Amino acid sequence: MKAKVVSLCAVLVLLCVSGQAAERKKRVAVFDFDYSTVRTYVAGIFGTDVDVGKGISALLIKRLVQDGTFSVIERAQMDKILTEQNFSNSDRANPNSAAKIGKLLGVDAIIVGNITQFGNETKNQGVGGGGGGWGGFGLGGFKHKESKAIVTLDARIVDIDTAEILAVADGKGESSRSSTSLGGMGGNWHGFGGGTVDFGSSDFQNTIIGEAVKGAVDQMSTGVIAGAPKLSARKINVEGVVAFVESGKVVLNVGAKAGVKVGDQMTISRVSQVIKDPTTGKVLRSMATEVGKIEISDVDDVSAVGKIVSGAGFKVGDVVKTVTQ
Repeated sequence: MKAKVVSLCAVLVLLCVSGQAAERKKRVAVFDFDYSTVRTYVAGIFGTDVDVGKGISALLIKRLVQDGTFSVIERAQMDKILTEQNFSNSDRANPNSAAKIGKLLGVDAIIVGNITQFGNETKNQGVGGGGGGWGGFGLGGFKHKESKAIVTLDARIVDIDTAEILAVADGKGESSRSSTSLGGMGGNWHGFGGGTVDFGSSDFQNTIIGEAVKGAVDQMSTGVIAGAPKLSARKINVEGVVAFVESGKVVLNVGAKAGVKVGDQMTISRVSQVIKDPTTGKVLRSMATEVGKIEISDVDDVSAVGKIVSGAGFKVGDVVKTVTQ
């Protein structure tokens, strides 16, 4: 009897483990952070307008990928959709605008955020409502007075169906050292141009502002990861038909608006018999036979292209179905 109980427990454990293994990671897209509040200070530091929001986003993506809790969408795929939808910088922190893009990307949630302080420890409430500045001396320092660097950030995880904020995370980083310049005690920092900065480079992270950025992103990342249980994995039933077949590629009449995304596996079937109610003529059931599978390689709003994984002889009008997992 005891042996049977032990065996039953072992089976239950295996079933639970199998269920957990089958559960996919929550898929998210990280938008470039809005830095409009600190734009004046950024220009003062670098001597020109630098998109520090893109740098913060890149660091957050790196942390999330390293942690492995989320599946993070590729930057190139997101940029393509953003360009097609004319997504502007002013929409970066707007949950409603970002949620619309999230649906096209086929993610479970999107992450938007703001940079609320990017400068030194002396706050200047007269510009943008807050944040730290470098006294307008940028790279050269500020009147030979030593100061620490401070960076503060906030992020929100947003449901793409309702634009509801599911979780929030804050981050504050402060340099452990003081200096009279941006590159203070950081060696030979260089490397900004074209409006961008490589926040991931060791040269930048060795500066006091780079040290503060790293601390803020690390703290914020921990909060974002802690919010993962508040996300639900979306299941989207997609149905459509084959519109065109040529040279090993299959074009479908459904795309991103229906929930199709790159990498989806889709089953293609052919209706072999339609059963109708003999009294009303109403279709009761369609009998179909699977003819193969495809994997989606390209998507736009209303169509998708798939490469053949298995099967042959696909025809226009064949039925395509999938559950996005």
